Amino acid sequence: MTDKLLEISKIKKERVQAGLKRRRNKESRFRSYGIASILMAFAFLLVMITVIVFKGHTAFYTTEIRLDVQLDAETLGLKEGEVDPQVLGQGSYRKALRNALREVIPVDGRKDKRELYRFISNGAEYDLRDTVINNPELIGTTYSYWAQAGDNFNQFNKGNIRRDIPETSRQFKDKHIGWFDRIVEDDRVRTVFNKHFFTNGDSRDPELAGIWGATVGSFYTLLVTLALSFPIGVAAAIYLEEFAPRNRATELIEININNLAAVPSIVFGLLGLAVFLNVADLPRSAPLVGGLVLTLMTLPTIIISSRAAIKAVPPSVRDAALGVGASKMQMVLHHVLPLAMPGMLTGTIIGMAQALGETAPLIMIGMVAFIVDVPGGPLDAATALPVQIYLWADSPEKGFIENTSGAIMVLLAFLAFMNAVAVILRKRLERRW
Repeated sequence: MTDKLLEISKIKKERVQAGLKRRRNKESRFRSYGIASILMAFAFLLVMITVIVFKGHTAFYTTEIRLDVQLDAETLGLKEGEVDPQVLGQGSYRKALRNALREVIPVDGRKDKRELYRFISNGAEYDLRDTVINNPELIGTTYSYWAQAGDNFNQFNKGNIRRDIPETSRQFKDKHIGWFDRIVEDDRVRTVFNKHFFTNGDSRDPELAGIWGATVGSFYTLLVTLALSFPIGVAAAIYLEEFAPRNRATELIEININNLAAVPSIVFGLLGLAVFLNVADLPRSAPLVGGLVLTLMTLPTIIISSRAAIKAVPPSVRDAALGVGASKMQMVLHHVLPLAMPGMLTGTIIGMAQALGETAPLIMIGMVAFIVDVPGGPLDAATALPVQIYLWADSPEKGFIENTSGAIMVLLAFLAFMNAVAVILRKRLERRW
């Protein structure tokens, strides 16, 4: 009898051990699947960032060509001794640059001249004009001027147009490559930091196009969004969490807020088009309208995060404040709100980061327009950084391809910075109970 009981006990023990082993194996496999998923996601992210950096890093530098420009009054169409800035600004600087370029590469025929002139950017004459206006003593001299190269010359120098592919497959023909090589042999080509990319607005010429106009437009749009969404969102969260009665109306409001957080962003763009533009008659393509639309989109995120932060404050804080004679409003404003503010700020910054990367709602209200000038205020016509990326991505020129990737890098840097600020604020301001 004893032997039989021992045998039964041994069998049960073996079954238990086998079951534990199977459970450990399942846990190990599940852990392995999780680690593999994280590594795969990280690998995809790394590949995406690598591709963007590989294609976009060339946008941060550009090519210049050194030309010996004859700045005599006759070539510029000016009077001798003229120093008036307004008159100097009307000089024929394009002619002077083209003459200097033909001195380096002598060509005949209108077609060859036209193709040679494309080696210089359209913006070079304006830079030369500003230089002469600031330094009128250059009139009558031969000025060694570094002119910004045109798009094809610039892309070929960067290696984005390869010389080993068939001539029919590239815009930079063999004849142009020969001219390029002659200019390089004369030590007239250099690569410099592309300041235009960070200081200019949009342009039809890729080498002149920049993100500054779109960046300022995004700044004004986010400024309007923050000024409206933060106080409204915090006030709504405080009311719903601390003062609103628990009834069917409140439950309906809460359900709608949660549902609005999942509504596609283009729906808010359609709402802004219908209400702010067609009914309120606000200016199209203005950051003010963009800020109003993004406010509607980010309010659910801010309200939900703010309510979660208020709920995280221990009830003992409320009881202690009420116990020493504080009114409910004083309890909320002086005790609950300061303790919940880190979570509210975190949710707000995350909402702003989401708004910074939105494109669809801004397209619907007209911020997709081609805007050259940098906006001077929230009522001026403007575009935003993600919309600018969308516009450039639709352009066929190679220069806009690298500009697109470069702008994406800048946008990702802004998003990473805003999320880092949210994490730092959370860590530094939060309190543990």
